Amino acid sequence: MPAVTAGDQALRHEQREMVTLVTARVRDAILRKPHFVDAETDLVTLCGELAARGIADALVRDGDRLGIFTTTNLVQAILRDAPPASLKVRDFTSFTPWSVSVEDDLYDAMMLMLRHRIHRVLVRDGDEVVGILSQMDLMGFLANQSHLISAEIARATSPAELARPAAQVEALIRVLHEDGVRIEVIAGLVGALNRQIFRRLWQMLAPQALRDNSCLIVMGSEGRSEQIIRTDQDNALILRDGFAFDGLDRVTQAFTEALISFGYPPCPGGIMLSRPLWCQSVQAFGDTLRDWIHGDDPEGPMNLAIFLDAAAVAGDESLLAALRDRLQRMLTGSDSFYARFAAAIRQFDSGAEGGWWRRLPGMRGPEAAEIDLKKLGIFPVVHGTRALALEYGIAASGTRARLQALAGAGRIDAGLARDLADALHCMMALKLDSNLAQIARGQAPDNSIRPTELGRLDRQALRDSLNIVRDFKQWLGQHYRLDLL
Repeated sequence: MPAVTAGDQALRHEQREMVTLVTARVRDAILRKPHFVDAETDLVTLCGELAARGIADALVRDGDRLGIFTTTNLVQAILRDAPPASLKVRDFTSFTPWSVSVEDDLYDAMMLMLRHRIHRVLVRDGDEVVGILSQMDLMGFLANQSHLISAEIARATSPAELARPAAQVEALIRVLHEDGVRIEVIAGLVGALNRQIFRRLWQMLAPQALRDNSCLIVMGSEGRSEQIIRTDQDNALILRDGFAFDGLDRVTQAFTEALISFGYPPCPGGIMLSRPLWCQSVQAFGDTLRDWIHGDDPEGPMNLAIFLDAAAVAGDESLLAALRDRLQRMLTGSDSFYARFAAAIRQFDSGAEGGWWRRLPGMRGPEAAEIDLKKLGIFPVVHGTRALALEYGIAASGTRARLQALAGAGRIDAGLARDLADALHCMMALKLDSNLAQIARGQAPDNSIRPTELGRLDRQALRDSLNIVRDFKQWLGQHYRLDLL
């Protein structure tokens, strides 16, 4: 088979962009909310408002008329002899702005700008103006490259500026998925962008002394880089022993609130660095880990499972490494604990006893009509692999990487490891399909999926994936002798 050259890759990228261009609607692009001003506003006041918001245009209301004022109009005003404070925005506004509908093709919006040599158009939903689409917004969407979002994250100087690239991630997910990009590639890309957002936000909010003496971590599916559509926050802060910072609560609360404003929902279980349990020194965190392992806290095993997926985002990574070393020492010779920990894979089996894992969303309706894909399929793969990685000291945090390491060490059959990774990615892709459809319908994304709504091939793929999960659970039952617990 001929090797794929850089030129071939560039051509394919151009083809993907063209497909996006001719199939996407204006509503799919990132639309900036317009800033409205009265026609009687003077230019000095207007320029102050534009500077404060970091924008270059405003919509001007003059009775029944609606116009647009841009920096191009400002250049014309400066050439006047009169002081800017005496000039009204009405006199420099174009009251015949071009507009498009949210349902128009993005291609038509681009052609409109090129044909009339304009840099932006109004976006209407019926008679209401709901946004402004600029050439930069259009090109950023069509380019569909993570480095554009990454560059905007790096340029952000305030949480308000950081909100914009954070909002672009979902549009990127949708287009990449529609273009057929592999689910693990999308997950890795989204995970990297999310961590860059978290890191930049932490740099903005945390003083240097705090950043130097702490380690910001993400956990759970975010730590594994397996969360695509935002579900909740799972983060924590590890502090250096002996370090104290006045105003720590204020900084951590601001971090949590900023992420919520960006669209990252708060964790229902409170697993966020703004909570005392998830903001501790190395010594105190280590003591907490010991309690989760040997104590009787019903939330302990779940908290430990979430922590095991931790990945450092900012600060001193050695603090996380120190905690992992202590955790490994605490588990030496704890074979019975590994079995109890792995037994959670059975908590969703029919007739299983209730337990701490039951707090995850359950099945709704008859199984044949609607199932919880995370509960029945994704969770057993993730947690079973996590238990094996803990037992054998595998440092990797991602499920696929853990499976590969376990297979490489001879701890699991290579064929089973491959099948499990394939099944996980299949179920993640089906979940993403469902989540994107839910979002399009204005619903909150969840873990439910209706097999009857899947195509024939997808139904078969789901059936095969769940069979692989079933075989894995049986293998784990034998490995840990779960029937004896």
